[in-house]
Amino acid sequence: MNTPTSSSVAASDAANTTLGRGLKARHLTMMGLGSAIGAGLFLGTGVGIQAAGPAVLVAYVIAGVLVVMVMAMLGEMAAARPSSGSFSTYARQAFGHWAGFVQGWLYWFMLTMVMGAEMTGAAAILGNWFGVAPWIPALIAVTFFAVVNFAAVRGFGEFEFWFAFVKVAVIIAFLIVGIALWLGLLPDTEFVGLRNITESGFAPNGIPGIAAGLLAVAFAFGGIELVTIAAAESENPAESVATAVRSVITRISLFYLGSVTVIILLLPYSTISGAESAAESPFTRVLSMANIPGVVTFMEAVIVLALLSAFNAQIYATSRLVHNLAEQRDAPAIFRTTSSRNVPINSVVLSMVFAFISVGLQYWNPAGLLEFLLNAVGGCLLVIWVLTTLSFIKLHPQLKASGEISTVEVPAAKVVGWTTVIGLLLLVVLMAFDAAARAQIVSVSIVALVLVGLSFLTRGAATRHAASTA
Repeated sequence: MNTPTSSSVAASDAANTTLGRGLKARHLTMMGLGSAIGAGLFLGTGVGIQAAGPAVLVAYVIAGVLVVMVMAMLGEMAAARPSSGSFSTYARQAFGHWAGFVQGWLYWFMLTMVMGAEMTGAAAILGNWFGVAPWIPALIAVTFFAVVNFAAVRGFGEFEFWFAFVKVAVIIAFLIVGIALWLGLLPDTEFVGLRNITESGFAPNGIPGIAAGLLAVAFAFGGIELVTIAAAESENPAESVATAVRSVITRISLFYLGSVTVIILLLPYSTISGAESAAESPFTRVLSMANIPGVVTFMEAVIVLALLSAFNAQIYATSRLVHNLAEQRDAPAIFRTTSSRNVPINSVVLSMVFAFISVGLQYWNPAGLLEFLLNAVGGCLLVIWVLTTLSFIKLHPQLKASGEISTVEVPAAKVVGWTTVIGLLLLVVLMAFDAAARAQIVSVSIVALVLVGLSFLTRGAATRHAASTA
């Protein structure tokens, strides 16, 4: 009698903690694009251009190559061993409990703070449109996205697909209009050629300018790693993640490099800087050259959409990470529970609660705290990329020996792995010599060390779980 009862309980528990399987490759692709294409592209592009001039393209290429290599390595591991914990799971397999704990909670912390900043920005614009306090559209938006994330994963994927599709369509339209302006094909325009680049020179601030530009754009591609988190809920993880990783890398590179190229060709370098509003955005200024009516309002709408789409994708990512951490006994058991639609409801609620807290911090702005937390966010992605690369270097020989590598395999794996580590560490060195970026290193180091300390609180339970699973 005891054995069947125990088995029944175990089966029931497993059924109540299982995630769904409804995402297709196109959903994964658009989720990655949706998370990576945020307000930073539309408002922050000018910062890198101001630092490096047209040579910012070199900075984007260097950053892009590093991210491509990280994604290729992450894609290989995700195709071989799909997991909603993604890089957290692989760090745990490579280096043990502490590494998985730090990777998972560090990414969760980063996305939670970013969600608060994005919702604050979107609510400010929406509040201005409708003449209401920003907290009202923030409350409505967060409630709406809670409902979206409570739905079966297939429905969420479809929603995010179309949400991100609009942003992609806008960027494609921008590229088409920009090229037409450059060629002088639109009314009252003439061929621009390389006039603006010639006036400033390709690298007006030399190598130091390119280095500063690299720091400004280094994390522009952050967010595409969400593809590998979602892979575990796809219908065919190995094939879906292979297709999605390739598609996201190609499209993100095209959109970022294409947009920046259009901007530096059409706008004089001396007039480009960071933007605090849609009206100051380089995208708005380029579209204004085409005499498009209502272009400022249009760009505000695009920025709001970009912020909300990224917010939605990040709720998904944080909830799945917490669910996976709970399965590994690194988070309370309540977050292992899934609904009848196989959605980790409690984990979604947790993400919502902390999204509200993060929004509140943006408005409250306690002296020193918010600055410290946002500085930590700036370095989190770097830590995650380094640990992911080191995990790949450790796991690749195992995956190769066991025949687990299937649809994605990194060529010259050892060379790619160590080259990426060196590139990322050189980025850390650049940050150490930059006063503003140096604060990011200090803040994220403190947060990471706190997480390492906290990992000891769950090590016993996690070790027992791993042993029983094995």
